Amino acid sequence: MILFAILGSVICAKARVAGGAVVFALIALVLFVSTPAGRALPEAVSGFVSSVDGAATPALTEREPARAPDSGDDSGPVG
Repeated sequence: MILFAILGSVICAKARVAGGAVVFALIALVLFVSTPAGRALPEAVSGFVSSVDGAATPALTEREPARAPDSGDDSGPVG
């Protein structure tokens, strides 16, 4: 049934019927998630989104990168 839903989605996409392609794709996704192989998919997507959110939050909330305090030594690099 999943294969037929994917095939229906491809046929609708080739016929340029976007609504039908989306409906068939959603049906295929629901059928896949209901199988034992697809049960971990929602948890995997949730973990991925959490990782992206954790990585993006500091970049989106900080205005300037934190600077190291000056040591008072103005000699600069030697070399």
